[in-house]
Amino acid sequence: MAYNPFMQAHPRTLEELNAMVVECARCPRLRIYCTEVARVKRRAYRNDAYWGRPVPGFGDPEARVMVLGLAPGAHGSNRTGRMFTGDGSGDFLYPVLHETGFASQPEARDRHDGLKLNGMWITAVGRCAPPQNKPTSTELANCAPWLDAEIALLKKLRVVVCLGKIAFDGFLTGSVRRGVMQAKRGFIFKHGAEYGLPDGVKLLASYHPSLQNTNTGKLTREMFVNIFKRAGELARGD
Repeated sequence: MAYNPFMQAHPRTLEELNAMVVECARCPRLRIYCTEVARVKRRAYRNDAYWGRPVPGFGDPEARVMVLGLAPGAHGSNRTGRMFTGDGSGDFLYPVLHETGFASQPEARDRHDGLKLNGMWITAVGRCAPPQNKPTSTELANCAPWLDAEIALLKKLRVVVCLGKIAFDGFLTGSVRRGVMQAKRGFIFKHGAEYGLPDGVKLLASYHPSLQNTNTGKLTREMFVNIFKRAGELARGD
């Protein structure tokens, strides 16, 4: 049976949920890895105080759009303590969110830089940085109840943008688990794919803004801008 952190505690607010996420220690491999990365550090960040703990979601509690990624980067979110902050993926993501009206500024350096999200919540299917960016299926299952809780607490959620196939599959698996639908059949991951779920939520798929995708041109800025323009349209009911 997958770990359920809500067997004894049920968060009533996003703040309570995030406090629980930060204290999670269910996956020993990930906690050891994140702690060691934070201790050793990368030379470029040797003067930084690494976060080194599970990374909570963040954004607008009234969000109509959720961005769902894979997991924190070892020297990105695991360092800064905020999703998609401090690495190449965030450097690609936040200027696009600013251009499309979701972010107050185009740069995301650390969790204290003043960036605010408008109508958006950013989170991930995994909350700890995994070795080689590859969480195990058990680790993802251990983390799944955090996403369930976020979705339950985001009362105005209308659109979920999944960045990459693992996030896409994780969201669909959660939709089955939550009883939104009976099976994942018929949902195929490809950039720009759009699906309507029985509960009225719209699902958008995008390639992940990893350096591997952006540096090779598999994901261009124009492609990414179009995803978030479409997310905004769906959120407004256009």
